[in-house]
Amino acid sequence: MRSNHSGYTRLSKVHKFSAAGLGAAGAAAVAFAVVSGGPAMADARPAVKPVAFETKTLAGQGQGESARHADEAAARAKTEAAAKVKAEADKQRAEKQAANRSTDRAPLQKPAAPAAPAPKAYGNDLEGWIAQALDVMKAKGIPGSYEGVKRNIMRESTGNPHAINDWDINAVNGVPSKGLLQIIDPTFKAYHVEGTSWDIYDPVANIVASCNYAADKYGSMDNVNSAY
Repeated sequence: MRSNHSGYTRLSKVHKFSAAGLGAAGAAAVAFAVVSGGPAMADARPAVKPVAFETKTLAGQGQGESARHADEAAARAKTEAAAKVKAEADKQRAEKQAANRSTDRAPLQKPAAPAAPAPKAYGNDLEGWIAQALDVMKAKGIPGSYEGVKRNIMRESTGNPHAINDWDINAVNGVPSKGLLQIIDPTFKAYHVEGTSWDIYDPVANIVASCNYAADKYGSMDNVNSAY
């Protein structure tokens, strides 16, 4: 029902009762929420998000442990490798020192004697006989030259080592001259040179003994130009 006064509304009893009821109900609801912490209060409280820091912390610790173990393993491997290198170097040094000590203790070896020169080869002919006889004469200090020796050989025997004179005075006396330089047995034996044959017909022995006799009587076979 409208009032006669402009802008003013009169409430009936029913309206007043309804408003009063609503107010009381609202106040009760607020009071209930404050006192009992009911749903109204719970909805007003801000939500807190849980933090799973413990799980993250454990995971981080695990990773840290793994990294530390890896570093320790690498360090151990490096140390072991260095130890192996040092051990090998020590072993080689010890072996070298042992070898040096062994060498130092080893008796000194005498130098090998030089090999004896191969014997000189001579031809089995007049040239070879004269050459060999001259080498013996040189070693024994008996004078004489190739020319002097060969000249007298050619006059006495013409180079025949088995020549024998059976008509001169020596032959008459029973001691004929023999060999390349026609020497008699007593003279050959008296002037024989050690190291040569005792066979008067041996070419080298005959030449050397005859030259030794000529050196004693005439100074050298080079000074003989006739029977001697």
